[in-house]
Amino acid sequence: MPEPAAPPGQPALWRQLQACAAAIAAIRAGQSGTAAFDAVEPGLRPGVQALGFQVLRSLGRAEALRRHLARRTPPPAADALLCTALALAWRRDVAPFEPFTLVDQAVEAAKRHAGTRAQASFINACLRRFLREHDELVAATDSEPVAHWNHPRWWIERLKHDHPHDWQQVLRADNTQAPMTLRVNLRRIGVGPYREALQHEAGLAAQPVAGSGLQLARARPVRQLPGFAEGEFSVQDAAAQLAAPLLLDGLAWPAGAPLRVLDACAAPGGKTAHLLEHAQDRPIEVTALEVDAGRSQRIGETLERLGLVGQARIVVADAGRPNQWWDGRPFDAILLDAPCTASGIVRRHPDVRWLRRETDVEQLAVQQATLLAALWPLVRPGGRLLYCTCSVFRAEGVHQIDAFLAHNTDGRLMPSPGHLLPQSGRNGGGLPENPLGDHDGFFYALLEKRPA
Repeated sequence: MPEPAAPPGQPALWRQLQACAAAIAAIRAGQSGTAAFDAVEPGLRPGVQALGFQVLRSLGRAEALRRHLARRTPPPAADALLCTALALAWRRDVAPFEPFTLVDQAVEAAKRHAGTRAQASFINACLRRFLREHDELVAATDSEPVAHWNHPRWWIERLKHDHPHDWQQVLRADNTQAPMTLRVNLRRIGVGPYREALQHEAGLAAQPVAGSGLQLARARPVRQLPGFAEGEFSVQDAAAQLAAPLLLDGLAWPAGAPLRVLDACAAPGGKTAHLLEHAQDRPIEVTALEVDAGRSQRIGETLERLGLVGQARIVVADAGRPNQWWDGRPFDAILLDAPCTASGIVRRHPDVRWLRRETDVEQLAVQQATLLAALWPLVRPGGRLLYCTCSVFRAEGVHQIDAFLAHNTDGRLMPSPGHLLPQSGRNGGGLPENPLGDHDGFFYALLEKRPA
């Protein structure tokens, strides 16, 4: 059988659709998107991931269309391929290929795989009918919230409750592609000089954001940017870049001793590095804590590339059990970037919305409260703890802090951004001078321990 035509240097589209459908099936089975796309052979991976992200942003619509096209749900592999084609073809204005081409190549993918070969005729019939009845089928699914917003129903309802005036904006933001934002390593180069280097060496315009950040006009593979190997920058969302300045700015450095700082959930090391960068030449002693030994290795790799190796103590331990790792000396400042639903970074990880379950929110909220309770006694009087999550759910943000302050009268809430919703920095005070630009969803609460 002759190989279907493909652009020079590009794998055949049927192969990409086949691999994309396999990744979607894996995500539906509970695997993370990172693992699912990492399993794709290297030659196919970039194209498959780009297609996969688009599929995940339209999966609710695709599943609704499939329900109108088929009385019964087909086997998982066939259903993943059918929904992949529908997700890519339903919006003609953003379809990566002509819908007829997508349908033809999806059927070809079905014929060439043992797991879908028996359903090739079924897939062909569904997709041909979809092409014939496109407008009617799309209109028939418009009234279904999951199809319209491409999020699980429980997620939509929780956002409506948590952010009654902004829930639609959040959902729209989730279905867009996030910008590429850099954090300049001020120990190596200034923001202005690095911005000029981007323009002259890579032809990239960039907008200053969040103090030491630059938001690129268009994304570029990180190793193609000037100064990557030299540690002149890191990739980090603008909202995530608030952590270090919020925690450290205005905090008095102890005379004759380094500032003791704990990064309590540190992997992969971006915020640990930013704490060291932001301290500049002031004496600082950072402990980077991570419960996962494998992930803790990434902290060391991050620090090495940025020229910060040896400047933080990396400890593999559970932050919630200080008796196993704490030396008894209080910290001046603690950064608790707590485990959460990651509901604020869905633009970058579109699989998250389909992997999470409603029960995860409360389970993670319990874990967050446990970490707060365990770490607060480690803060010296007059010291600070910065609690943050990359979540837009109030149970992981303001509700968590309200409950904490109700039970810890020695704590006070300092000016903090609170809930920052995707693409909007207007939701709280305590922001830096520079705007955040287009950013992810985060929550920040800066807590100070009252002097005894």
